[in-house]
Amino acid sequence: MRIGVCGIACEVCPRMTQGECPNGVVGCVPKENKFCKVATCAYHKGVNLCFECLNFPCETTKEGPIAYRYCQYISGRVY
Repeated sequence: MRIGVCGIACEVCPRMTQGECPNGVVGCVPKENKFCKVATCAYHKGVNLCFECLNFPCETTKEGPIAYRYCQYISGRVY
């Protein structure tokens, strides 16, 4: 199982299952990606997974694909 930079298993990602992933079978990795703000942000922050970032969860994660409340939960920052 591959895990995308957002934390979702690539096999269940809507873009991947619809054959629309810009990275093909590789899945999302931290790099400039006009289709994924999370991947671009992780690239600029120098992390492999967005939840490794000290600012996680942030405004970028609010845009998805993971529910923001879940991001707050796994970060321990539930308000």
